[in-house]
Amino acid sequence: MSNVKVLPLLEPTVEPCCPPLSERPLTAEEAERTALMFKALGDPVRLRLFSAVASHEGGEACVCDISDVGVSQPTVSHHLKKLKEAGLLTSERRGTWVYYRVEPGVLTAMGQLLSPPAGAV
Repeated sequence: MSNVKVLPLLEPTVEPCCPPLSERPLTAEEAERTALMFKALGDPVRLRLFSAVASHEGGEACVCDISDVGVSQPTVSHHLKKLKEAGLLTSERRGTWVYYRVEPGVLTAMGQLLSPPAGAV
């Protein structure tokens, strides 16, 4: 007999997507959501942490592998929390370590948001 449980997928609390900027003006809600995402990435330490997670082998990174960004461990934790709050990262605790991965679809959504209009060069 198996003890395997199927857990429901949780929807992210912040959706990191909206239409391309060249498609139509953003609504107030879309602008708030998008500004939160870019504000989180506007800090050099956060951008380095996000890049470290996004480029890490296997698509996820242990906090122990990405902490060398020139700030203390509590500051790293603070910045990772801000990236999670912006809907850019998800995390999972495994024993004493926390593993981070980029929220599914966020890189595609960011690329689409900044894509030029169809037919533009």
